[in-house]
Amino acid sequence: MAGASHSAFRRMILSLGHCGLVETEMINATAFSPKALSRHAMLKFQPSEHPIAVQISGHDPQLLARAAAIAQEHGADIVDINAGCPARQVTGNASGAALLQDLDRLEAILRAAQRAITIPMTLKFRSGWDADSIVAVEVARLAEDCGCAAITLHPRTRAQGYDGRADWSLISDVVRAVHIPVIASGDIRTVEDARRCFDETACAGLMIGRGALTNPWLFSQIATGLAGEEPCQPAPADRYRFIQQYLALLQQDMPAPGGPLGKIKLLIGRMHTGLPGTAAFRRRVVRSDSLEEACQNIEAYYAPHLKPGDTKLRACGAAGSEVRPEPGHRDL
Repeated sequence: MAGASHSAFRRMILSLGHCGLVETEMINATAFSPKALSRHAMLKFQPSEHPIAVQISGHDPQLLARAAAIAQEHGADIVDINAGCPARQVTGNASGAALLQDLDRLEAILRAAQRAITIPMTLKFRSGWDADSIVAVEVARLAEDCGCAAITLHPRTRAQGYDGRADWSLISDVVRAVHIPVIASGDIRTVEDARRCFDETACAGLMIGRGALTNPWLFSQIATGLAGEEPCQPAPADRYRFIQQYLALLQQDMPAPGGPLGKIKLLIGRMHTGLPGTAAFRRRVVRSDSLEEACQNIEAYYAPHLKPGDTKLRACGAAGSEVRPEPGHRDL
């Protein structure tokens, strides 16, 4: 979720309801120095975003501990250590999923971070480096012993990346092996996926990442579906309003002319799959050279679904008011 789980997107997800916890983009421990903090806004949260977890990666126990303490000072409610990112630029630095090959280092990181903070610490990890080195249960027990308040397992190996299927049976193994809450991650895209994951794994909760980009309404759909109600299905006008509000927040947070453009392209590319005429639409937006051009392409696509009085997208100028979470947004 690098480049996606920033404040504007988190606030939009919360505004739709039923998301119980949001998390920052993964932040390398080296980015917590005063100089680095002055260049990014990853530790700036709006009041509506709490409770919020700050996700930290790295390989040096002392740097991780220092980063965890700084995250707490900046208002984090939870510090989440990442031992799951499969990206080469992360694992090549002995961080993320690479820690699954060095459990002594992972233990040193967890113990150092736990000593540095008073807020809860959690761990997100994959099942192992590859199919021949599945360490999910071992890592889960290690995390519990090091004081983690909860753990999240994405049951794919680093070698899988995001290919193949997440092996939910490993989540079941971990649930049976520890006494702390186990959160499931991976391949949860529908209400039925969520129901089946709860039933098959006995997990305590769900972490949804890429699925939220494809369908921001997924959290609300899962909550209402599991409650026996008919899940909401957003109409084209709902999607347009989501983009409109998201763009307004992006322009508040990223005043530089090119800042919001990449974020809008990412959202359009993920949120508009499997819908009529979206392939050509995605191409037009992705190939847009400016935010103004992207907005024109978005408006042209949604024009048949909008009423005459609907507000157009604004590619410049003052943004709209703060998006507020709906009541009950902590339910799931």
